[in-house]
Amino acid sequence: MELSYTFLQHYWWLLISILGALLVFLLFVQGGQTLVGNVAKKTIEQSMVINSLGRKWEYTFTTLVVFGGAFFASFPLFYSTSFGGAYWLWMMILFSFIIQAVSYEFRSKKGNLLGTRVYDIFLFINGLFGVVLLGVAVGSFFSGSPFKVDKDNLFDLSMPVISVWQTPWHGLEALADLQNVMLGLAVFFLARVQGALYFMNNIDNQSIFDRCRRQVWVNSIPFVVFILCFLGMVLLSDGYETDASGIVSIRKYKYFYNLIEMPGVAAMLLIGVIAVLYAILKSVWATYYKKGIWFSGIGTVLVVLSLFFMAGYNHTPYYPSSTDIQSSLTIYNSSSSLFTLQVMSGVSLFIPVVLIYIFYAWRAMDKQSITEQEMEHEEEKY
Repeated sequence: MELSYTFLQHYWWLLISILGALLVFLLFVQGGQTLVGNVAKKTIEQSMVINSLGRKWEYTFTTLVVFGGAFFASFPLFYSTSFGGAYWLWMMILFSFIIQAVSYEFRSKKGNLLGTRVYDIFLFINGLFGVVLLGVAVGSFFSGSPFKVDKDNLFDLSMPVISVWQTPWHGLEALADLQNVMLGLAVFFLARVQGALYFMNNIDNQSIFDRCRRQVWVNSIPFVVFILCFLGMVLLSDGYETDASGIVSIRKYKYFYNLIEMPGVAAMLLIGVIAVLYAILKSVWATYYKKGIWFSGIGTVLVVLSLFFMAGYNHTPYYPSSTDIQSSLTIYNSSSSLFTLQVMSGVSLFIPVVLIYIFYAWRAMDKQSITEQEMEHEEEKY
């Protein structure tokens, strides 16, 4: 049976949403990097914490690359508009992940040029700025960005550029939007909470466990404040809506109505929030509870999925233009051709195989918790 063009457009937004949700969950690595100084006071404890993260950092990096690649293949107009227009924002994000990769590669190597302390600072920079800026970038899915799209420019041989950014800041203007910053800070503190929950699950050391439990509580308070502020601003703001002919108009409380008109998404958001809060409260108040990362992880994936669904489904432009409303990008006017989506959909069937492999590899690495004895005798350390 041949799948319709509309179905494939919805299908690929689903895949993009899943990758985005998994990426936000995996940012516990970045959050953990900002906690090293808070939870590890001795050299051996620092080694345990860094190696706990070092065994997972490639998952985050790979998911980020696949997320960008999938966006390029399925919705190329977004890729050219955002990555080509807001390039300073994306370059800062990519640079923070590059120095992360370099740090894990050379941090513990004998005779490394910069020294361990410098690489630890790089990891902190990645954990802070990389996460906040990613949140700001996703926030622009709701707040909008200053660009104009004119597909007729494709036939202009002197300047065949479809999308033109309308400010000289090229993405940095997103940092001046309070709504974007709220989401960026919410993602940052969530990453720190999940980093602490992961240490509690993965490291066998009572001192680190106790410090991590305190960090869960300390960071959960600003996380709850910022995510509630962001959700409140989004649900009470006007949004864009596109009709059957592709004309975009303003609809009051658009994202609130998206939840009403998509009750499954509203339920997903509510369940996700409850799961995250359960993980936080159980981990803080129970005497010894190590499974909080899994409840928090599942809740995070559900919450981020619901946000992506709110942004792209129900005739909603997922990348609104703040300067030219009719240039706003939807899953319909920015996707690849029917043939391209059909071919890629066949390839996407291998995704479950990859996920199963990741699950088994993760389980094998975490079968035994990290201990001081292991770090003392481990030859290959980060």
